[in-house]
Amino acid sequence: MRSKHCQTCQHCVRRYDHHCPWIENCVGERNHRWFVLYLAVQLLVLLWGLHITCYAPSWSLWLRSNGVLLTVCALLALLALIVLLLLGSHLYLISVNITTWEFMSRHRISYLKHCGAEENPFDRGAAPNLWGFFCEWGSVVWEQVYFREGNDPV
Repeated sequence: MRSKHCQTCQHCVRRYDHHCPWIENCVGERNHRWFVLYLAVQLLVLLWGLHITCYAPSWSLWLRSNGVLLTVCALLALLALIVLLLLGSHLYLISVNITTWEFMSRHRISYLKHCGAEENPFDRGAAPNLWGFFCEWGSVVWEQVYFREGNDPV
């Protein structure tokens, strides 16, 4: 349950999230934490570069007269915004314990078709979901989570 065969890299991925062109690999159960860390570090580096190019006091006069630095500053700001949105969306999906694939394609996934638009059989609450994602290592038997008390079988 929650695994998918990736059409791009031809691998079966447990708890498939998405295939990422930035890292040229699938994001799944074993590397999703590292992908979120990668996004966080990338955001920090972009913000640091933005701070250096735009807010260094000795550069403020040069910044006004140099179009290249202004362009770099705008590009860094755009990239930082994109990474911030990606990181924010992944943290939201983690907090509700749903993958990108499940969020985007729930109408095509057999174990989610019977669920309502706002219903998620894997959601245990934001704090337990975040704790489980960041602090608990090892594989989860998703069938046990899916068929816990209160959920109807497929």
